[in-house]
Amino acid sequence: MVEGPDESLLNAESHFAFGENWASYARGIGAAQIADAESGLRRLLGDEPLTGKRFLDIGCGSGLHALAALRLGASEVVAVDIDPASVATSRAVLAKHAPGTRYAVKHASVFELDSASWGQFDVVYSWGVLHHTGNLDRALRSAAALVAPGGLFVFALYRRTLSCGIWKLEKRWYAHAGPGTQKMLRIMYLTLFRAGLRVTGRRFEDYVSGYRIRGMDFHHDVHDWLGGFPYESISPRDVERKMTELALAQVRTFTRQGWFGRLFGIDHGVFGSGCDEYIYSRR
Repeated sequence: MVEGPDESLLNAESHFAFGENWASYARGIGAAQIADAESGLRRLLGDEPLTGKRFLDIGCGSGLHALAALRLGASEVVAVDIDPASVATSRAVLAKHAPGTRYAVKHASVFELDSASWGQFDVVYSWGVLHHTGNLDRALRSAAALVAPGGLFVFALYRRTLSCGIWKLEKRWYAHAGPGTQKMLRIMYLTLFRAGLRVTGRRFEDYVSGYRIRGMDFHHDVHDWLGGFPYESISPRDVERKMTELALAQVRTFTRQGWFGRLFGIDHGVFGSGCDEYIYSRR
């Protein structure tokens, strides 16, 4: 359970309305999105099969990746989310696309999960979620404790950049702004993003049409990025240090670093930080 006085971390109202965004996104889930989600999950798992495995999806959002795990052979999937709208959406998506499979979708925070009550899992998966909990360090510890011996911890976290402090302020403001204000800021962001692509010789239309990251949708992801509060970020070095403390060994990572980061050691983050992806094992 969550420790001490931080019960506010369990209050979905203190977070951006991720569930509303995922409910909107889920209306467009079809064969292409499911195939891309399966491909993305296979990429992270490498040669590790999911057949017969128990899989936990922390922060299930739309339920798409819980669905991908079932389709890749997981014997049981447990999906949890702090947002009731995400829970309802995930249940609807799994009921439609994975009837007859073994799954459960629960309304719960990562801070409420413990191995005594929930058991341990062969794969604990949390993509782009733990940095939105309000306490990243505790969230990592809580999630890692659910990894069974020989199991995998698969997660993605925002990479620390020079602009993270500014983005944290922006996200706090955006998360509590009205729909009209949010739309205005999205237009401003997209205008600048389009200009940034043009400077590097790329077309915005090509970028959006080719946006097939894990089955996601570019415009829903923009809304998610601008409003994603609470917000924390972390460097790959600090992730490695934390995982070593938790007795987890690195299997592989997929880290993102542009030319600025390669030159100066830290990315500028003007248009966002992006997520680094990590796969660790409890040997």
